[in-house]
Amino acid sequence: MTTGDVQNTSVSIAGAAGAGAYDWPGIVADLNRLLRLRTTPIGMKMFATKEEMEAIPKIRRPNSIHTMDQIVSMASRIGWTVGATRESFVGAQCGAVIGLHPRDDEWLSGDRMKGVWFETLEDSSAHQHAMHTVPFGQYEAVAVSPLTAGRLDPPDICLIYANPAQTILMINGLQWSGYKNFEWGCVGESACADSWGRALKLREPSVSIPCFAERRYGAVPDDELLLATPPEFVPKMIAGLEALSRNGLRYPIPAYGVQMDARAGLGYSYGS
Repeated sequence: MTTGDVQNTSVSIAGAAGAGAYDWPGIVADLNRLLRLRTTPIGMKMFATKEEMEAIPKIRRPNSIHTMDQIVSMASRIGWTVGATRESFVGAQCGAVIGLHPRDDEWLSGDRMKGVWFETLEDSSAHQHAMHTVPFGQYEAVAVSPLTAGRLDPPDICLIYANPAQTILMINGLQWSGYKNFEWGCVGESACADSWGRALKLREPSVSIPCFAERRYGAVPDDELLLATPPEFVPKMIAGLEALSRNGLRYPIPAYGVQMDARAGLGYSYGS
């Protein structure tokens, strides 16, 4: 067993709520009202068998070979419900992040990235070992779908693309009650390991800077970040956003003016 395998053996995906526990149209309406999102919030769900995935109503299966970034964006940019298996992906990198390809010695070597993203094979291997991935062997398929469609109820994780100002307010919303100092890493290329890989593996909210591949193949705009989170954190986040909004801390964030006396603005929030 490799070091990479040991890193992932104790993790499993288990949603905290059963089907029907979430009002997805209401949740997405709240997110759009509070944040004015321009990209569709979506869900991602892992399936033990391909047949379970294919039983999802109105699911589409790709006819071509894709990256996982493309599969995700078919849901977030076009609004489709899409399912994929290991055979759907152009290479091992996409499948490994969601547990559909093993973290075997060849994958962990990083050989394909040497000279492309990293100078040495040692650098490439270090990158592969650093990635958050779902354990291999538990799942055969994955599906993504707009949250409002309710077809993955509940999804294992929710994916919310947003600009930096919207993203920090979502983080603030999560921190409103039961404060936690969020600490996230950045593997660089293959940043899906920082978002959906990490959220699936650790069952925690995770923020990433979408990488070159996500922007090139997934059409993620230059100004968007990605928040991936298990669904049970979303109502808490919305409650926090509501509280912040009542305090005047809301999106869009109005520019105060770099030469203005700051006391009036700060006084509104903190008192004189």
